[in-house]
Amino acid sequence: MPLYEHVVVMRPDVSGAQVDTLIEQFKGVIEADGGSISKSEYWGLKVLSYRIKKNRKAHFSLMNIDASPAAISEMERQMRLNEDVLRFLTLRVDEHEDDPSVMMQKRDRRDDRRGGRSDDRPPRRDSGGRNDDAPAAKPAESKSEDNDKGSEE
Repeated sequence: MPLYEHVVVMRPDVSGAQVDTLIEQFKGVIEADGGSISKSEYWGLKVLSYRIKKNRKAHFSLMNIDASPAAISEMERQMRLNEDVLRFLTLRVDEHEDDPSVMMQKRDRRDDRRGGRSDDRPPRRDSGGRNDDAPAAKPAESKSEDNDKGSEE
């Protein structure tokens, strides 16, 4: 059977439990037609680049699917009928990656960066870029005074 990667985008007002229920429902459709889902990742509630059906945020989820084209078309048909699904994308791939997806790796790297860096830095002093201990600069003399001195000679 062919291999697919499927990403689904769901409305933001749906709770996390409802997202899991919808994913299980779509898994049931695939498994009923003899397919299987090797990996399912929930990417979380993310801000969209542009509005989709008047929504600025959405829940994202990824599934790695091994199923027949008929099972995929049935799952996509049910997604089109479901009001909670904003968009979906199914891609046929040659093989599934065993590692976490790029979205999950990105989150792990961000957490690692935050944890180590904050302990290494000294506390920040906000001095506005000037040194309060240095004497104030003298105001510049005007050129008109220089011209007056030259005319006296």
